[in-house]
Amino acid sequence: MTHPYQALPIIFFDDYLIAIHKPSGLLVHRSMIDRHETRFALQMVRDQIGQRVYPLHRLDKPTSGVLLFALSPEIAKLTGEQFQTNNVKKTYLAVVRGITPEEGTINHPLKEQLDKMTDKRADQDKAAQEAITHYRRLNTIELPVSVDRYPTSRYSLVAAYPETGRKHQIRRHMKHIAHPIIGDAKHGKGKHNRYFAESLDAGRLLLACTEMQLTHPVTGEALCIRAPLDPVMLHLIKRFQWENSLPQPWLGGTLVRTRALHWP
Repeated sequence: MTHPYQALPIIFFDDYLIAIHKPSGLLVHRSMIDRHETRFALQMVRDQIGQRVYPLHRLDKPTSGVLLFALSPEIAKLTGEQFQTNNVKKTYLAVVRGITPEEGTINHPLKEQLDKMTDKRADQDKAAQEAITHYRRLNTIELPVSVDRYPTSRYSLVAAYPETGRKHQIRRHMKHIAHPIIGDAKHGKGKHNRYFAESLDAGRLLLACTEMQLTHPVTGEALCIRAPLDPVMLHLIKRFQWENSLPQPWLGGTLVRTRALHWP
């Protein structure tokens, strides 16, 4: 059987850093949570370029998009300081339930979510940490379909800009303002997730890291690394006629052929 992740798309590569487009469903590194998994972005990138790599941040398993690695411990330390001081600007794209305000800032501290297996020795009573996410609504749609208790169903396309980097921050923050991300099994609502999976061919978490801005740790130049949306999210963006709301680099992949708008 051919594995779906034979090679990961490289979107930036020099003597110090490498960025890849991580697909939804791929772990960044080995985890006790998914002990059955045998493929990880860390090992795959290492094997692709024939040298060790050092992850600078993490993306949840179901989240796709920009994933950045350093090529040495020294570069990892230099670049990691930008992440630790919140000087890396990240942009995410999400499809959420309901019509959000046009823009806003979610300033809601988050208590660290510990994994029962991997965080047994962590401080279980650690105080909630500062967590800030800015967001902007890019587009909306109202479908003549009763997914839940209303005769129609409304959704928003949102750009999210996390100022801090807490675990599952965007997912938890969007749930906090009652606009959970579609496809979020933990923080969303099953009826809407199932509708998107079964009727709209979108059976993944609809969250992607589309852009990352930072300072190159050696040259000092400003880097802007972009990852185009994957076919599943592109399919949905096209189907909802939202593509004019997005910059062209985010649409840089090959758009799959979409069906005409038709709601059962």
